[in-house]
Amino acid sequence: MSNHEIEKQTNMAKVELIMPKMGESIMEATILGWLKQPGDTVEMDEPILEIATDKVDSEVPSPVDGVIEEVLFEVDDVVEVGKVIAIISTEATIEDAVQDDAPEPVAEAEVSTQNVVQENKIEHTTSNDYSETERFYSPLVKSIAKAENIELEELENISGSGANGRVTKDDILNYLNNRTAQTPVTKPQTAVKKAETPKSVEQKTVQSKSAVSVSGDVEIIQMDRMRKLIAKHMVDSKRIAPHVTSFVEADVTNIVKWRNANKKQFQERHGEKITFTPIFVEAVAKAIQDFPLINVSVDGDTIIRKKDINIGIATALPSGNLIVPVVKNADQYSLLGIAKQVNGLVAKARNNKLSPDDIQNGTFTLTNVGTFGNLSGTPIINQPQVAILSVGAIIKKPAVVETEYGDVIAIRHLMMMSLSYDHRVVDGFLGGSYLRRVADYLEQFDVNQTI
Repeated sequence: MSNHEIEKQTNMAKVELIMPKMGESIMEATILGWLKQPGDTVEMDEPILEIATDKVDSEVPSPVDGVIEEVLFEVDDVVEVGKVIAIISTEATIEDAVQDDAPEPVAEAEVSTQNVVQENKIEHTTSNDYSETERFYSPLVKSIAKAENIELEELENISGSGANGRVTKDDILNYLNNRTAQTPVTKPQTAVKKAETPKSVEQKTVQSKSAVSVSGDVEIIQMDRMRKLIAKHMVDSKRIAPHVTSFVEADVTNIVKWRNANKKQFQERHGEKITFTPIFVEAVAKAIQDFPLINVSVDGDTIIRKKDINIGIATALPSGNLIVPVVKNADQYSLLGIAKQVNGLVAKARNNKLSPDDIQNGTFTLTNVGTFGNLSGTPIINQPQVAILSVGAIIKKPAVVETEYGDVIAIRHLMMMSLSYDHRVVDGFLGGSYLRRVADYLEQFDVNQTI
């Protein structure tokens, strides 16, 4: 070996790829698939693997140019944040190599309706698969297409919701669900069956995991990955925090009248709709300023007070699951600013375009069950927060109104609100007072303001 080769090997740096942190409450992620294998070259910022949390699916990029030397976990492994998941060799010197403890993931925020890759452990295809096309397909999409025997012509006809019409994992899985539903049920074969080997029995068991079986009046549906993680998150929250819920009814007549009078002008001036949500967010943020101990989290016997007021908005996804994008520093925006923030986040959520930063660092959550026609609800706290506010449907009711001429009965727009809070640190006085203050701000809404 020449001196040059010896010197080159000495200068080879080994960079550790770390499982990135995807949010304040996210402590682990599931590996959905490796886009690169040992021996593959990789460029800086090129995706190496796909991971999933209960919030988003993301691609983890390489922090350096180099060669994948070793992958330390397999598909379906659940890995804690901060653990080394791969080793990358680079020709840069040790001093020059870039080693980020938590590389910024490139988020796709794609919610799978049925995680075929996770359940069946599909291998990624090579770059030569489906090469006779100008349309880009990710390795994950090509893997699913190959496993489901989707030919190129059929793949080309699948509409994509990703950037530049790219077919996402969610697109192809939704297509497969509809494709499977239209497949006629075949009659049982009467031919003599061959003896099943242990391997064939194992394959049949794996394949049956993702199937929907129907027997009589019973339909068995396998939970998708996101639903499983949401279920775990909810169970953990009820186990960790003793929940208490308080209720108030707020008169929001002035808000309804103001919105009806201004929504057309707002749409024409700003090109966006004005909903009730920004008004609710504004009241929530103001009340947090009055009662800052509602804006905390708990770590053992320690209360961590958050100075930032970051309001999460529970948003329904097309799949039926929920996600909570966050309006950061909501107290620092005008009503117009909050409206633009809310509209942008909701649109990104419904189009699966949220980034990890969009769902991180929430300190309080708002959920609107009124959009479903519900009067009220008792929501589960979004850990590690200590409170969540629910607003119900706005209903016209007769109510007693105080006037300078005495009390009168009038038709008013009334709305039930409920606050679920963690009784370890939020007692009835704090929880009830905070909830009442939110209602006060809503009832005192300035009908003369313009935006």
